[in-house]
Amino acid sequence: MSFHERLTSATAAAREQFLAIPLIQNAPRYGAPKSLYVAFLAEAYHHVKHTFPLLALAASRTTDERYQDALVEYMEEERGHEKWILDDIKAMGGDAEAVHNGQPGAACRVMVAFAYHAIEHVSTYAMLGSVHVLEGISVLLADQLAATLRQSFAVEGGGAGFSYLTSHGSLDQEHVAFFRKVVDRIEDPIAQAIIIDHSKMFYRLYGDIFRDLGARPELSHAA
Repeated sequence: MSFHERLTSATAAAREQFLAIPLIQNAPRYGAPKSLYVAFLAEAYHHVKHTFPLLALAASRTTDERYQDALVEYMEEERGHEKWILDDIKAMGGDAEAVHNGQPGAACRVMVAFAYHAIEHVSTYAMLGSVHVLEGISVLLADQLAATLRQSFAVEGGGAGFSYLTSHGSLDQEHVAFFRKVVDRIEDPIAQAIIIDHSKMFYRLYGDIFRDLGARPELSHAA
């Protein structure tokens, strides 16, 4: 069994707990209010804007040159993606400037802070836990969610407002394949244990963002 296969197996329970979150179950199937979609994009902006700095931090701290090369390649792919999210917010009638100048919710703040802490104080390999969760979930749900929301909002297939979801649904398929190659080269059992542990943590922390969004009554029925 490859390490990627073992990672997937070892984190399966955490993944299923994430997928059992009511908002995660319902939105790709039945859609959601536009206000809730914009709120999701706002939270996405506030963690995606940290992807490049987190990758750079891990690349600057690791002594594993092959891993460092992979992080640099990730950096080139991820640069500026948060700008797509602001464009989507504007296209949906949201206040992109307010999001840019504002603060995320508590769950997003905790997840981002944990990512920096883990890289600096645990291991640079902790970053791979975040990549495993965020990109894996994106591949699983993004395209379906975009299609359902387009129908819900009565937006034509080429309509604006979904660039973040549609680009990451397809783009992250390539990233997941690249991720598999990266982790399968990691043979150190301590590093492998760190990646598994932090993948479980990021399933929980990323899930908390959706739990919080689903619990906000002002978003439940708003247009």
